[in-house]
Amino acid sequence: MTDDLNNRQNLVPTSPDGQPLELPKEPPVELPPTLPPSLPKETPERRVPAWRFLAAMLLQSALIVAVPFQSALTYAQGETVTLRTLPVDPYDLLRGYSQTLRYDISMANNLKALPGGEELLTWKNEGELVYVTLAAPNKANAEFDAIAPEAWTPVAVSLDLPEALDPGQVALRGRFRNRRITYGLETYYMPEAQRDGINDEVRQAQSQDNEAFVVNVKVDAKGNSVPQSLWIEDQEYRF
Repeated sequence: MTDDLNNRQNLVPTSPDGQPLELPKEPPVELPPTLPPSLPKETPERRVPAWRFLAAMLLQSALIVAVPFQSALTYAQGETVTLRTLPVDPYDLLRGYSQTLRYDISMANNLKALPGGEELLTWKNEGELVYVTLAAPNKANAEFDAIAPEAWTPVAVSLDLPEALDPGQVALRGRFRNRRITYGLETYYMPEAQRDGINDEVRQAQSQDNEAFVVNVKVDAKGNSVPQSLWIEDQEYRF
């Protein structure tokens, strides 16, 4: 064991006089600074050109304006047609103060006896546009002392707008769905000041005569239509 201790002492460098020498201290090792984890590069935002916003706004404005403009054009240029209504609930809370209207030409079964009716008003044409040709009442047989106008008579059904109509005829456009045809003439929004009086008159008229009131509409050459007035016996209410 003495030999091992001597060997260890011999490993220490000494000066000529036998004194141990101090070894130079090694400088501390500097570690590189810790870098934060690299963040994903931000994708630059793609800016939508201003003209696209402008185009979208113009398109929306055009759609908003087009509907009332078409209605106004039909009202100004269309021919007045009288439609016979069917009994309905005179007060529909789901639609607010309005009158829900139906017409005898709304029911497919009422039109199947007409030319084109049996062939076209089937499930194969579900959702299709249809045109119902209406003929004005015969003036010679009309009751001139009647206050309310007489309803026009349906005479034919087609899927395309008729190219030629006889004098005194118009083609009314609707959509066939669920064995019914809707024409966009099914709701009459009542003035608030008149709603109670109109509803009372409708109830009374329907209890006495199912054909007691009719509706005047304007129909243009393309089959577009807008409501004009509602007749309840001898009283007319403008839309």
